[in-house]
Amino acid sequence: MPSDHAAVHTTRSTKPALRILIASGVNLDLLGKREPEYYGHATLPDMEVLLRAQASTFKFAVDLTFFQTNDEAKYLDILTREWDGAVLNPGAWTHTSLALADRLAALKLRFVEVHLSKVTAREPIRHLSFLAPTAIGCVSGFGIDSYRLGLLGLLDVIRK
Repeated sequence: MPSDHAAVHTTRSTKPALRILIASGVNLDLLGKREPEYYGHATLPDMEVLLRAQASTFKFAVDLTFFQTNDEAKYLDILTREWDGAVLNPGAWTHTSLALADRLAALKLRFVEVHLSKVTAREPIRHLSFLAPTAIGCVSGFGIDSYRLGLLGLLDVIRK
């Protein structure tokens, strides 16, 4: 997806569905090209295919909305919409954005923080997450599969 992609792509169902945001932040439009030793060769479209395939196996309806931007204001804005939950990979904003942490705390949005690389094995600045205190959980180090694992964890909590 190009950076600052404002359109969202959604899996629709005729049944009442859980509305789940899958939001990728800064520089994640470069997946597949940027530092494959950390992020692998998979792209955001690959992740979308993976999550849509996973969602097709559920015995309940899920409305997945995929979003990516390099503009923090747009990322903050999409969080304000009505969601039952979210899988968030804000990229570097995880470690730098008090605005994002404050918005998530204020919205009381149920979310799982995901990262493709194992952030605790990287530079010390990446060990800090401003989001972790309000996240349901954090998944990192599983490459593109971190999104799928995050979605499964999120839905498990929401459906209890």
